[in-house]
Amino acid sequence: MKQETRQTVPAGYGTYLIVWLVLMALLAATVVLAKLDPFHLAAVTSMSIAAIKALLVLLFFMHLKYEKGYFGFMIFIPLVILAIFISLTFSDTYLR
Repeated sequence: MKQETRQTVPAGYGTYLIVWLVLMALLAATVVLAKLDPFHLAAVTSMSIAAIKALLVLLFFMHLKYEKGYFGFMIFIPLVILAIFISLTFSDTYLR
């Protein structure tokens, strides 16, 4: 009879708690930044914070940090293309 192997969480629960706390801190920073609106950098800063939050979710909660390189590469390329399209959209609206 085969023994069943029990899969464990790749990272400990403490790691997930720390990542969640960082995500909550970044959320608070986004809210405070939206209230302050310093100069015209609010959009760039908000998008940067959103990118960091998305990266944390991808790496830890979707377990891409623990996957092989090819799978992470297949996720990374569409994100780069999306970032290019968003930056081109911002540059187009900025120049109008």
